[in-house]
Amino acid sequence: MDKVNVKEYVIERSGKKIYGRLYTPAKEGKCPAVIISHGYNGIADDWVKECNFYAQNGYLAYAFDFCGGSVRSRSSGNTVDMTVFTEKDDLLDVFEDISSLENVDKHRIYLKGGSQGGLVTALAAEELKEKVRAVALYFPAFCIPDNWNDKFASESEIPESIDFWGMKLGRNFSLSIRALDVKKAIGGYENPVFIIHGDKDPIVKLSYSEDILKQYKNARLEVLKGEAHGFKPEAGEKAMKMVLEFMDSL
Repeated sequence: MDKVNVKEYVIERSGKKIYGRLYTPAKEGKCPAVIISHGYNGIADDWVKECNFYAQNGYLAYAFDFCGGSVRSRSSGNTVDMTVFTEKDDLLDVFEDISSLENVDKHRIYLKGGSQGGLVTALAAEELKEKVRAVALYFPAFCIPDNWNDKFASESEIPESIDFWGMKLGRNFSLSIRALDVKKAIGGYENPVFIIHGDKDPIVKLSYSEDILKQYKNARLEVLKGEAHGFKPEAGEKAMKMVLEFMDSL
């Protein structure tokens, strides 16, 4: 395995600062890259193990804090201004920066995301298309529009702010996704997609990942028995290695 150089790496684009950490193999020449997106109220640190693992195996890995994406976020922005779409824009900005690095093989850039970060990653891939070699998703939260539309039956019911799972959201979080039909929004991305989902997930039902397979032209689903929303250590190791094999095969 390669030695790894780790450094803080802040991206400044579109009037915002995006904090992240860059994990780089200690070797000369260009290398493939994987950009990893955290879930709701998460931060880059959630992916330290994965980033080190991928970098040890020859990949430049970058994990970052979405702007306003967490009460612990080190990026600019406030949680009340964050939506699925502001996070998608953040990821697009991150992609543009990482893909411009001299040591990155622009033909082998991968996206990986978990939960809400999985939905965001899928939406970003629809815009980036062939610029992204492949996509890996952990329990992607394709359920978010349904969840929030069930929560508020009409726009008039949506409050100016709401405390949800330890984070204060603005009205626009719910308002902005009311018209998002995930099945119509996703499917234009034609490169390989690899989804890993537990069959005991109480937050995002496995059926959402099963249904989305029909939209993609080139996708597969690995179901982890007995796993919930977030994998136990042994399953996490398995998933991490499966994603590496997936990326190496392309």
